[in-house]
Amino acid sequence: NTINFLFFVCYRALIFPLLIREGKPTPFFTFVLALLFCVFNGYLQGRSLTTYAIYPPGWLGDSRFITGFLGWLIGMAINIHSDHILRNLRKPGETGYKIPRGGMFEYVSGANFFGEILEWFGFALACCTIESFAFALCTLFILGSRARQHHKWYLEKFEDYPKDRKIVIPFLY
Repeated sequence: NTINFLFFVCYRALIFPLLIREGKPTPFFTFVLALLFCVFNGYLQGRSLTTYAIYPPGWLGDSRFITGFLGWLIGMAINIHSDHILRNLRKPGETGYKIPRGGMFEYVSGANFFGEILEWFGFALACCTIESFAFALCTLFILGSRARQHHKWYLEKFEDYPKDRKIVIPFLY
């Protein structure tokens, strides 16, 4: 479980920024808040898993762990694929905005957010700790709100935006 968490943090903090070609600069205050949140959450998750969580023998074969791990893995794949689609919307030198297509973007406006939400609910199920569940809920509320803003923007910006796309949870919201 700790390895899953560390893998995600390494991807989001080290690999993902290196893959971005051009983008808007992040305001320093936003960066500091995100850093503080990640440090606090990392400490909370790490402390919970290494000090307080007690798992019975055979936990790695338990259906909760296996289902949670698969949810985390599928969520990570969706997140990485969606980020790839977003990074490649424009060809080098192109400007302007485009509608993301392919993958989970066929179902939701916030496909990358959906992937991350699925990751953290999978992580929470695999860990079965109150701390991991609390983080999954925070992720749902924060990214759900961002996805709603993106969805609204897409609908306002593009007349041909697919009206049947949901916001962040396929077929539901």
